[in-house]
Amino acid sequence: MREYLKLLRFVRPYLGLFSLASVCMIFSSIFDGVSLGMIIPFVDRVFTNKKIIIPAKLPGLLAAFIEKVNSIPAEALLVYMITVLIALFLLKGFFGYWQGYLMSDIGQRVVRDIRNRLYRHLQQLSLDYFTHKRGGEMISRVTNDVKLVENAVSYGSTDLVYQTSLVIIYLCLTIFLYFKLAIISIILVPLITFPIIKVGRILRKLSRSSQEKMADINSLLYETIIGTRIVKAFNMEDYEAEKFGRANHSYYKLSMKSIRRLLVLSPLTDFLGVLAAALIVYWGGRDIISGRISFGVFGVSMGALLSLIRPFKKLSQVNSINQQAVAASERIYEVLETSSSVVDQPGAPELSGFQEKVVFQGVDFSYAAHPVLYAIDLEVRKGMTLAIVGPSGSGKTTLVDLLPRFYDPKKGSILIDGINIRGVSLKSLRRQVGLVTQETILFNDTIRANIAYGRQGAQEAAIEQAANQAYALDFIRHLPQGYDTVIGDRGMKLSGGERQRIAIARALLKDPPILILDEATSQLDSQAERIVQSALDRLMQGRTVFVIAHRLSTVRNAHKIVVLDKGRIVEEGSHDELLRKDGLYRRLYQLQELANPQ
Repeated sequence: MREYLKLLRFVRPYLGLFSLASVCMIFSSIFDGVSLGMIIPFVDRVFTNKKIIIPAKLPGLLAAFIEKVNSIPAEALLVYMITVLIALFLLKGFFGYWQGYLMSDIGQRVVRDIRNRLYRHLQQLSLDYFTHKRGGEMISRVTNDVKLVENAVSYGSTDLVYQTSLVIIYLCLTIFLYFKLAIISIILVPLITFPIIKVGRILRKLSRSSQEKMADINSLLYETIIGTRIVKAFNMEDYEAEKFGRANHSYYKLSMKSIRRLLVLSPLTDFLGVLAAALIVYWGGRDIISGRISFGVFGVSMGALLSLIRPFKKLSQVNSINQQAVAASERIYEVLETSSSVVDQPGAPELSGFQEKVVFQGVDFSYAAHPVLYAIDLEVRKGMTLAIVGPSGSGKTTLVDLLPRFYDPKKGSILIDGINIRGVSLKSLRRQVGLVTQETILFNDTIRANIAYGRQGAQEAAIEQAANQAYALDFIRHLPQGYDTVIGDRGMKLSGGERQRIAIARALLKDPPILILDEATSQLDSQAERIVQSALDRLMQGRTVFVIAHRLSTVRNAHKIVVLDKGRIVEEGSHDELLRKDGLYRRLYQLQELANPQ
């Protein structure tokens, strides 16, 4: 129950609409009961022209009403009854429409809100969260899990209120008209409720497992679509198809387990209904024969009792829908209740700018229990270019990721102009830092939007100037729609060099005082590298630059080079100074010279 109430928190902003929908559902169910009750005067007075006989002792007002109906001629009563019946069904249709519309509206609003909350929260989480989560799994939370919650709100809540109202009305009608049948009802309710609860608990466990399997399927889709070139290059289409087939079959098996347990409820409630009908016919038949009850009253009482089977069936389906939604809600709350490890301190001031230097003081960092950086001490003055080199896995990218606070150090501090970056707002810190990476990240949007990303509302002239400085103007002009050309998912309609120049134009337009270049030319051919390097040279002018370099020949002119090995700074100095030492830098440089002779 606690988990279900937690699920209903999503409905809290729309309690007014939900209350109005509930009123419509209650009225609709009342009209259902009244419609069934109208069978009594039709059968007893109109069709058989006999008196209505109710074995229970009626209140004075109701007894007088029954007496009045018994006194009305059959033909006149037929006209009255048809008129009332038409009005009843019009009202029932009116309230039925509004209950369906309002609950669907609430369901769609809840889905919209949850997706917005999930996406916004994902955007606020720090990078360490994403290193431990699969992309497909997060997509599954936002799509599949949210859809299950919608089912619970739109359909589950509707049936929960509406069918429960029907159960109460039919039970009251049975008790009022024929108390003996109420005894059967009291026996029938727990017999039906017990298997519903039991199966619901099993369905909840199965639902969580099936949602996890769906996340596996989404992850496989995401990975293979993103990596389709590699899949084809290595002839792994059949392998990936079989891998997907296994995951899909696992989801199928879990789904069928849920379906089997859900379907067993229907014949079970039918069987219990037949048992109840047998007892009703035996008891009621004797009372009709003896004249203690009229046939119309008996028929309505029996109909009311048997009508309980339908809402109980619906409630069993509601229970399964709600159990699936509760499992989905738990997965959604796992994301929403995850806090970012990198946050602003309360009242953190803005970092107004960068004037003097960046300092790393005794910085240690580790991913979970895996140490990456040890005792990093660095000082980079404004206008300097610092090159960071070293073997793969030595911590180069991690080191520069600490500067815009993608992660926070486990020990030590990073200062900009003497101010600890943990003490300033994240947005103001990241406004000071530009980033061009080895893996160029572009979006399925226009070239204009990609260049202006991070500086919304930039003037057309500023965008064109940035493109020109990045040596991108020529190829943009030759595109079908120029700056309005949509470049496809991850910019796949452009070449590697063109994508990199768009990324450089984006950084130029942002105009940050501190720039991070993470192996920005390592994946380009020689011709593209020359063009991109020229664009980078323009970008670096007048800025403080942190360069991660794979090709050591590209950092000859850096003011300072630090060499990382196993997370520690083992050497630092200029290119010429490091070559004169018999250290790691010299060995790496010589290896590259041998591998790439001029």
